[in-house]
Amino acid sequence: MLESIHSPVDLRKLKRSDLPRLAADVRQCVLDNVSQTGGHLSSNLGTVELTVALHYVFNTPEDRIVWDVGHQTYPHKILTGRRERMPTLRQMGGLSGFPRRDESEYDTFGTAHSSTSISAALGMAIAARQKGESRHAIAVIGDGAMTAGMAFEAMNNAGIEDCKLLVILNDNDMSISPPVGALNRYLAQLMSGRFYSTAKNMGKNVLKGAPPLFELAKRFEQHAKGMVVPATMFEQFGFNYIGPIDGHDLDSLIPTLENIKHLKGPQFLHVITKKGQGYRLAEEDPVNYHGPGKFDPKVGLVPAVKPAKPSFMHIFGQWLCDMAAVDKRLVGITPAMREGSGMVEFHKRFPDRYYDVGIAEQHAITFAAGLACEGLKPVVAIYSTFLQRGYDQLIHDVALQNLPVVFALDRAGLVGADGATHAGAYDIAFLRCIPNMSIACPSDERECRLLLSTAYAQNHPVAVRYPRGAGVGVAAGTDLDTVPLGKAELRREGNGLCILAFGTLLYPALEVAEKLNATVVNMRWAKPLDEAMILQMASKHTCLVSLEDASVMGGAGSAVGEFLQKSNLLKPLLSLGLPDQFIEHGDPAKLMALQGLDATGIEKAILNQWPDIKV
Repeated sequence: MLESIHSPVDLRKLKRSDLPRLAADVRQCVLDNVSQTGGHLSSNLGTVELTVALHYVFNTPEDRIVWDVGHQTYPHKILTGRRERMPTLRQMGGLSGFPRRDESEYDTFGTAHSSTSISAALGMAIAARQKGESRHAIAVIGDGAMTAGMAFEAMNNAGIEDCKLLVILNDNDMSISPPVGALNRYLAQLMSGRFYSTAKNMGKNVLKGAPPLFELAKRFEQHAKGMVVPATMFEQFGFNYIGPIDGHDLDSLIPTLENIKHLKGPQFLHVITKKGQGYRLAEEDPVNYHGPGKFDPKVGLVPAVKPAKPSFMHIFGQWLCDMAAVDKRLVGITPAMREGSGMVEFHKRFPDRYYDVGIAEQHAITFAAGLACEGLKPVVAIYSTFLQRGYDQLIHDVALQNLPVVFALDRAGLVGADGATHAGAYDIAFLRCIPNMSIACPSDERECRLLLSTAYAQNHPVAVRYPRGAGVGVAAGTDLDTVPLGKAELRREGNGLCILAFGTLLYPALEVAEKLNATVVNMRWAKPLDEAMILQMASKHTCLVSLEDASVMGGAGSAVGEFLQKSNLLKPLLSLGLPDQFIEHGDPAKLMALQGLDATGIEKAILNQWPDIKV
């Protein structure tokens, strides 16, 4: 059946009785493809029926659907003309793992960071109203994404607007409601029906002439709903709450959505789904099947062979535990990224000093600032791309007050299959302009540990940035030694050319230096710069190269250039880093090579700039 569906237009031609079979086909298609490419699995298996129902009831793409985060949109991609391209998912030149406006007209808004859907859908709904167009805007948001303040800011705005906005809460962790049954199905259809809506509005009009009676009736309705559903909070925002209903029951979803189409004003539909639905192994272990690599669906995930080289994430997690063991002031904070940031062991060993604040980066940073004000030593483990979401708090609440907060920035640089939305390309540029901030760029595992300890020892905010995956395999050790703040390390002496390397690009720089007989400095710090070292290198060499796996505009190379200009040193400087463009998904090593940031590309760029350089 799925092979006959080339767009939602084909889907809407099917009989209602055909839809469960179609949903089964979509679920199998998701499983078959993710097992071959890797990607998000549990969340996508959980939204199959909801996706089918939305495209069946609403006139997409005329009606807009905004998928929050977007890591549950594989069924949506399959049903909107991209089924044959699913084997290219998250591969270079293939389908993105998230919605993209330039990929399909059905991807009405690009998402990948959490909790933006209600704001975007509200903008679309009001734009339709302002242009005199009759269409719906639907935001599908998970219960995890509802932990972010931005979602509630949008709801607060939406509740006073008369527009065709539907917010669907995809509750897949049973964190808000108890299991649903026949009574809730009946109530949802009743509350979304036109008879109920008309009677409710007539009652309002009649009772408004008698304010005490109107208020009494309003409270009675809220409390009556509250006896069986958690409606009160959402209705206080001005939404008409409907649900909860079974998000895998098409006989419940479709009639309810069809009723909602005819209601006026902002609507809130609460659906209960199960992560991993339809694939037993994912149902039983939705966390490990959230974003698996390639696997055999018949066998499932097999225990991973311990890698020969530990990842930077692992190095950070071990350091965090070791430092916590010797300093009771240390507290660890994560915005809903315990596994991704390497904090599982810390959580087990120090549960009273571990804080997962949910998808709330702004709160995480100001929370850390409050802890630091009282003499604690907070370490915020956060992806580079997500630190962007707390930028005001970083400046106003941490840096302006010069508070000793350590930011462990995982996923610095390019991240591979997750693509541009998750790239940590901008942290050096946006951090180095903030007074009181320092930025450490470890080159390998051992140095990562050294710089984390050094950052922790400071009495001001410090960010330590490190990439996804493993380094070159340097043993990290178990000590808590430190290095001087802002001091670089001379790694190789040569003639003519000096390469100033920031971070893990030190190792390709050393490889190039062997061929070109160049000097190499491991800069270690993007801020403060080791200005004495730069002056020394500028005086001894004819030309300089700065090298970083971050945005070249405003980055570490820019800092070197600014210092040379301030010092009236007119030395030729070639700054190599990530270009002024968003870099798409693909294998990280290939992506770096395409940007000329592998050893071959670095050597080529240097020789193009200075063909006559002495070797």
